Formats: sequence, C-alpha cells, structure tokens
Amino acid sequence: MYTALALTAASANPLDPTALLHSFGSWALAGIAVVVFIESGVLFPFLPGDSLLVTAAILAPALGLSSPTIAIVATLAAIAGDQVGYTLGRRFGRRLFTPDARVLKTSRLEEAERFFERYGPAALVLGRFVPVVRTYVPLAAGTAGLHYPRFLMWNALGGSLWACGMVAAGVFLGGIPLVANHIDVLMIVIVAVSVLPIVINILLRRRRGHTTVASDLSR
Repeated sequence: MYTALALTAASANPLDPTALLHSFGSWALAGIAVVVFIESGVLFPFLPGDSLLVTAAILAPALGLSSPTIAIVATLAAIAGDQVGYTLGRRFGRRLFTPDARVLKTSRLEEAERFFERYGPAALVLGRFVPVVRTYVPLAAGTAGLHYPRFLMWNALGGSLWACGMVAAGVFLGGIPLVANHIDVLMIVIVAVSVLPIVINILLRRRRGHTTVASDLSR
C-alpha cells in the first residue's frame, strides 16, 4: 500500500514526504538528516521538514528505523543547519540578499529580522515551528550579532523541541489506524497547519496597513 502511495505522490509532488522517504531507500535516515539540515539554515526553505519527520515516525517500522533514532538524527541535523545559517549571517549579513532574488529575497530576511526583534533569542525556538521563518531566523541572529553561547543554547533547545516534537506527533498519530492508512490526507492537514501562522501574519499586516491608510484619510 505504502509503495503505491509513494509512486502516486511522487508523480503529483516531488517533495511529498512519503515519496521522498521511499525514494531514499536504505538511505532514509541520511536523507532525513540532509533535508532537515538544508531546511534549517542553508537558505533553501521549501523542503517538507515538519511533514517529513511526522511521516518518518509513522513509517518507521516499514523503513527499518526506530523513532528515537530519527529524533536524535533530526535534532543534530537541525542544530547543525542553524549553525550554518548563523555563521552565514555573522559573516555576510544582508549582502547575500537582493529584493528581486528568487530565494534569497530581502523581504524574507526582513520578516525574520522582525520576528527576531520581537522575540529575541527565543525566536530560535518559536521560529522552528514556522516553515520558511525557521530557515531565516538563524541568519537574522547572526546578522544581529547575537552572542554565540546564547545562540548555541537557544539553537540546541529549539532544534531538540522541534525534532522530538514532530517525531512524537508521528508516533502518536501512527497509532491511529485511520491516520496510518490515510497518510496522504494527513500531509494536507500538516501543511495547512504549518502555513497557518504565515497566513495569519499576512492578514494581520494587511489589516494594519488598511487601518493606517484609513487613519491618514480621516485626518
């Protein structure tokens, strides 16, 4: 069943987590590590980190893996990825970004910087649970010159909570037959929940913009 699902998903979406895991074959653990590492801070935010870990935990027996092993490897990969992002931010800062870039857009860095300014080092934990934002927050921390020992502490905390939390969610959901037999539907739910904070933020910004315009017109 899972093989058929993977083939169907692969043809529809090359970044489908189920298809990715099956395509990794015996290298599934290494594949998980690479995806998490890249998404965490190597400036490519469009990989299915959340859903990949949840799916890996659900399919762990079929993949020949254990959930604790997935959690440990994902945690180390997440912490290492953030380390790269912090180093890039510390060394290059905003020079890596341009307004019209396809991935390294200045607007994405500015969004991460606002997030970091609002929550401080805790953004390294909170940002972990927001797709796209988690890729740029370590870069913003490096650009802002966050003291390295503080970065290391918050980075380790954020990486651990996120990776272990996603795997734990997969273990829990995998125990529900309805979920385990309909992973494709689960992935839609995970993606929807993951992007919800971004959608809410966009709507709030638009509302604030409309409020500002209305206030200016009333003067």
